[in-house]
Amino acid sequence: MNYGLLDFLNLVGSLGLFLFGMKLLSESLQKVAGDKMRSILASMTSNRFMGILTGFLVTTVVQSSSATTVMVVSFVNAGLLSLAQSIGVIMGANIGTTVTAWLISLLGFKFSIMLVAVPLIGLGFPMLFSSKHNVKFWGEAIIGFSLLFIGLDFLKGSVPRVDQNPEMFAFLSNYSNMGFGSILIFLGVGTLLTVVIQSSSATMALTLVMCNQGWISYEVAAAMVLGENIGTTITANIAALIGNVSAKRAARAHFFFNIIGVIWMLILFYPFTRTIANVLTNITGLSPYTNPNEIPFALSIFHSSFNIINTFVLVWFTPILIKIVTWLTPSKKDEDEEFRLVHINVGLMTTAELSLVQAHKEVATYAKRVHRMFGFVRQLFSETNDKEFDALYQRIEKYEGISDRIEVEIATYLNKVSTYELSDESSRKLQALFRAISEIESVSDSNFHLARTLKRKREQKVWFNQEIRDNLNKMFDLLDDAYSIMKQNLETSQRNASINLGPVYEIEKQINEYRALLKENHIKNIEANKYKYQAGVIYSDMFNEAEKMGDYMVNVSEAIAEIEKHSIN
Repeated sequence: MNYGLLDFLNLVGSLGLFLFGMKLLSESLQKVAGDKMRSILASMTSNRFMGILTGFLVTTVVQSSSATTVMVVSFVNAGLLSLAQSIGVIMGANIGTTVTAWLISLLGFKFSIMLVAVPLIGLGFPMLFSSKHNVKFWGEAIIGFSLLFIGLDFLKGSVPRVDQNPEMFAFLSNYSNMGFGSILIFLGVGTLLTVVIQSSSATMALTLVMCNQGWISYEVAAAMVLGENIGTTITANIAALIGNVSAKRAARAHFFFNIIGVIWMLILFYPFTRTIANVLTNITGLSPYTNPNEIPFALSIFHSSFNIINTFVLVWFTPILIKIVTWLTPSKKDEDEEFRLVHINVGLMTTAELSLVQAHKEVATYAKRVHRMFGFVRQLFSETNDKEFDALYQRIEKYEGISDRIEVEIATYLNKVSTYELSDESSRKLQALFRAISEIESVSDSNFHLARTLKRKREQKVWFNQEIRDNLNKMFDLLDDAYSIMKQNLETSQRNASINLGPVYEIEKQINEYRALLKENHIKNIEANKYKYQAGVIYSDMFNEAEKMGDYMVNVSEAIAEIEKHSIN
């Protein structure tokens, strides 16, 4: 057998070049269309079929079903997509990933792409030096596309030929002539290869090359394609391992969707593959069973038809699939009271733009958590039972510690994002998010200050009359309105919509005017001895702290509005 270590390294290097080209192409296209992809995913999922179309379009653009499914898993957490909508997008992503196989079959095996690949690099290389980010990213995409097919061409030359290495074919023959057992074996091989390489497209390319060189038969290759469909679900499931319940459910829905498809296809495997072979024979006059050159085309038909049929059969069973993954992944009580990031605990995304999307959603979740903390403060204000008061105070104290750690974690994540090459808009968004988390942490501090003031009031056995209680409750109502506006602005800005600062300044004006009124009346009441001096001090501390909290919330909205303001200018 004339196949040594150098030949093997050539094979691995060729596969590496293909993978690098795929990675560069995918990431650069994500940079070009990052925000647009987010808008599409968020808006074009009104029903299951729109979700399928959306998943297909996004995956076709970014050339990576894994990138799409990981995005979908994270968007479910943010509430941008429901679990039902996410399943539709994932189904569409499975169809979109078949486009790569068609590109390889039509371009990689029908003529030498090397004739245009190197000139394409010559076209894309000068674009890398452009000061315009979009031009630069398109240059990267062109070079990635070229490297992908250069790697494929090298791969074809590096895979040992059957006629030159009959011993290797004999080795494979031991496992390819076992009837249905061979189908199951190579199903496992396809799954394992995809898990190891972390790219179903690369595994598909390797499978097509092996067929083209005569290593494996058409039916064995089809079994490997089914294995790749299982293996491609691993990426999203790994990402969801440390995610929340919604993330796990979306990832497992992807897994079960593909597993169910593979099961019914195994039952109909031989009739299905023969039907495709017969159709191809009628069209071209050549059969994939007898002509290895026709196998790549037959596999592309198999890959596409399987995913399309699987999608449009199982889409009707989406409610059942949701019930299964919900039952398998039950939610835990009070899980939000543990220190756990929701959106950025899976690491950086493949591009700065998508990483900032994750961070923005985490900031919005952070604001919701701090608002929940304020709800506990309001309960504390009206609590009369000592045991319940102590339990609530400990809960608020726990939230304060969690809030501090969340700020640090988000800031650390943003620091990592800052090491990317950022566009001007992304740089503005980064700075805005830094400012927002600082202000939200200040809101959390104000909550804790109010709780400590109430605890001091209880320890000193200070009594508030009904007028003070009514005044503070009215101030708290205004703060609740400010919280709602802040959260709404954080959510709205995720969808690239303009933020209306009118309500922000209106609620700030109401809080400031009410605080001024309370201060004025407080001085008069102290002079008139309407309540004890000690009660007046605590009362004054509380409405002054409440006014500060309102200012911090205004600052959050102003920080986020700066992104849109500069974009318009």
